[in-house]
Amino acid sequence: MNWNKSIILAAALLTATVQTNAQDNLINALKGNVTDNSKEGFNFTEVINLGNTSIKDQGSSGTCWSYSGNSFLESEMMRMGKEPVEISPIFTARNTYIEKAKNFVRLHGKQAQGDGGQLHDVLTIFRKYGAVPREVYTGLPEGQTRNNFSEMSPILQGITKNVAASKKPSNNWLDAFTATMDSYLGEVPESFQYQGKTYTPRSFADDVIGINPDDYVGISSFAEHAYYKPFVLLIPDNWSFERFYNVQINDVTDIIDNALENGYTVAWATDVSEKTFSWKNGVAFVPEKPVDQMSADEVNNLFNGPKPERTITAEQRQESFDNYRTTDDHGMHIVGTVKDQNGKEYYIVKNSWGESNDYKGYMYATKEFVRYKTISILLHKKALTKNMQSKLGL
Repeated sequence: MNWNKSIILAAALLTATVQTNAQDNLINALKGNVTDNSKEGFNFTEVINLGNTSIKDQGSSGTCWSYSGNSFLESEMMRMGKEPVEISPIFTARNTYIEKAKNFVRLHGKQAQGDGGQLHDVLTIFRKYGAVPREVYTGLPEGQTRNNFSEMSPILQGITKNVAASKKPSNNWLDAFTATMDSYLGEVPESFQYQGKTYTPRSFADDVIGINPDDYVGISSFAEHAYYKPFVLLIPDNWSFERFYNVQINDVTDIIDNALENGYTVAWATDVSEKTFSWKNGVAFVPEKPVDQMSADEVNNLFNGPKPERTITAEQRQESFDNYRTTDDHGMHIVGTVKDQNGKEYYIVKNSWGESNDYKGYMYATKEFVRYKTISILLHKKALTKNMQSKLGL
């Protein structure tokens, strides 16, 4: 380590407050209400269940967007008839942090930091850096089984904060930044063996995974913006100022339905802070009556079976975003649909919080919840109807 690196790292350590188990705390905070024996109250019948890889656990790291985005790419491989590879989400996250750090310094520190990202970051990194198998780059120190970024993240943020505050960044700060990640996550191999062949991250992405990042499109829905036109989604984790196509509120679920019916899964960024999102019970819905108007008995039985829902308007969706009730909390992966005993449809959602809930890592979200709480979706352009492609000019 050179002297400049030592100075920057020392400054980061002095200014950073170590965050403990940040992602574990987030998960605990976002569990929502819990109903005992909830699973007994639902009878789900599978309608569509598309190919997807095993449930993962992102551990104490804010990398849901990388886990869900790479899960989406793994399902894309399956759709294309390829043998799926479990892609390293930490390789993606690591390189995203490098690109985000560059932006932070170039913007003189006027941008959000942290572990967060967006689903499209997976494609951005795939395009620029390639990809590696999960077995090649886990980001786990010897003896550790779950990712824990609680010490690394504030150090990285301290580095970029001090560099931006210096007003005259050196040419060495990025070396110190990447050296910090090397010390916590391990160095990325320049080449590696996979199934008897030698690859680089670039050749592995191109020759084995084989997706084209330009084939995918991000979509959102906000009444504030012109419909069927691109706009910059104003959320802190859209650090690259990516543009999304704006569609009407009912288009969101129509697009997801058409994709699933034609064999395409969908990556999903959403708000999970509502009390009617229950990770433990594996159900998310929009109650007919607001939770703060419910009796204690009603709250205790929120998830003991299907409940009536209210219909959300585009204006309510926009208002919820503007007053911070809908925020960019979490990325997951929509892989199918089910119906409950009353015939109501839910999406099968694959999460990255391990198998700790009633449905072993999956959950079921109603269409009304998805219309209300979606921040954005990512999917293949061909998963859109010809009419929607035409409307969006694709």
